[in-house]
Amino acid sequence: MGKHKELGVDKNGVQKVLRGYDYFADMLGQFGLALIGNLVGQLTYFYTDKVGLAVGGVGIAMGIAKVIDAVTDIWFGNVVEQSKGGNEKYYKWMKRMMIPAAITIILLFTVPKDISQVASFAYVTITNILLTAVFYTLISTPFAATIVVRTKSLDERSNLGIFRAIGSYISGIIMAIAIIPITNALGGTQNAWIKFGFIIALAVLLSLLICSINGNKAVMKVAEYKTEEKEEEKVPFKEAAKMLFASKYWVIVLLFNIITSVTNAISASANTYYCKWIFGNDNLVALVGGFGLLGTVIGFGISKPIIEKLGVKGAIDFGLLGTVGAMIIRCLAPGNIVMYVATGIVSSVMMMPLMCLYGVLLGMAVDYNEYKYDKKLVAISSGAIGFGSKVGSGIGSVILSIFLVLGAYDASLQVATTSMRYSIYGFANIFPIFINLLMYLIFRGFDLEDKLPQMKEEVEKRRMNSEA
Repeated sequence: MGKHKELGVDKNGVQKVLRGYDYFADMLGQFGLALIGNLVGQLTYFYTDKVGLAVGGVGIAMGIAKVIDAVTDIWFGNVVEQSKGGNEKYYKWMKRMMIPAAITIILLFTVPKDISQVASFAYVTITNILLTAVFYTLISTPFAATIVVRTKSLDERSNLGIFRAIGSYISGIIMAIAIIPITNALGGTQNAWIKFGFIIALAVLLSLLICSINGNKAVMKVAEYKTEEKEEEKVPFKEAAKMLFASKYWVIVLLFNIITSVTNAISASANTYYCKWIFGNDNLVALVGGFGLLGTVIGFGISKPIIEKLGVKGAIDFGLLGTVGAMIIRCLAPGNIVMYVATGIVSSVMMMPLMCLYGVLLGMAVDYNEYKYDKKLVAISSGAIGFGSKVGSGIGSVILSIFLVLGAYDASLQVATTSMRYSIYGFANIFPIFINLLMYLIFRGFDLEDKLPQMKEEVEKRRMNSEA
C-alpha cells in the first residue's frame, strides 16, 4: 500500500491513486474519441463540396444517423452496466470496438461514385450509424464511466477532466489546422479525403489501444489496494432510466452535454465555411486554427486556478458568459479577419475551464444517484455524456444544414451570395449567443456542489450501518 501513500490525499482526505502516466494515457483515450467526433463534424462540408451531395439531403441523412445514435447511448450504457468483469469491463469494451471503429472511419469517405443521390444518402446514413451509433458509443460510454471508477478523489477527477479537455482540444486544433491544407495538398478530391481518413483511423486505433492497456493495469492496481467497493447489483434498464430522468442533476448534465455539443458541432464546420466564403481562401483555416491553439493553451493554463477560485458552477458561468461577450463583439465587424481571430482566441480562453468539467459533473451526478437511490448507475449515467453529445451533434448538423438551406447555399459558386454570407454569420456568430445564454439559465438549478459533502457523509453512515 506504500505506493499509494506516497501520492498523499486530496483536500477532502481521499487517497490519491493516479500518476502522471495514468493521466497521459487517459488523455490519449479522449484524444482518439475526439478525433472521431471532430472528423464527423467536417462531414457536411465533405459531402457537399467534395462528393457533390445536396445540402438538404445531407442534413436529413446526418440527422437520422444522430437520432439513432442518441437512442443507443443510454441503452448501450445499460448493456455495459449489466456485463460482467467489475471495473475492468469498461476497458474491455473499448478494446473490442477499436478495430471496427477504425475501419468504419475509412468507409465514411468511400462514398461510391456514379450512383444516385438516394443511394449515396443511404450509404452516408448507414456508415454514420455504424460509426457513431454503434462503435463510437460502445467506446465512449464505458470510457466516460472510467473517470468515476478510477478514483474517488474529486481533485483527481478534476485533473482527469482537465487532461481529457486537453486531449479533445488538441484533436480539435489538429483537425482545424490540418484537414483542409492536407487534403488540398493531396489534391483536394474525394481520394485525398480517403487518404486523410486512413491516417486518422490509425491515430484513433493507437491512442485507444494505449489508453485501454494502461486503464486495465490501473483498475487492477486500484482493486488490489481495495479502494473500490464490490460490484453493484444490476438494475433493469427501464428502472435505471426512470431513476436517471427523475434526477434533476443528471438531466442538467445531460442538457449541458447536448448544448455544448450543438455549439461544438457547428463550430467544427464554421471555420471552414467562414474562411472559404467570407475570407475567400479555405487554406486560412490553418491560420485561424493556429491562433485558436494559442487561446486553448492560455485557457488550459488558467483552468485549474479558475475552477479552484470560482468552483464548478462559477467556472461554467465564466465560460458561457465570456463566450457570449466575445460573439457579440464579433458581430460588430463579422467580415474582419482580425476581429474573427481575436474573438476566437477570447472564446477559447473562456471556454477551457468549462470544458474541463465534463467528468467532474458526471461524477457529481453519480454520487447523487448513490445518495438518492443507493445505486451509482455508473455506466448508464455515463450515457449523459454520450447521449447528450450525440443528440447535440445531430441537432448541430441539422441547424447547420437549415442555415445553409435558408441561405441558398451553392458550393459550385466562386463567390458567396449575400444570402450565403448572412447564413454563415448566423450559425457562426449569432447562434452561439443564444445557445450559451440558454445554458446559463439552465445551470441556475445546479446546486449540488454545496450539498454533496453532506450527502456523502449520509451515504457513508448508511454503509456503516448496513455492515454493522
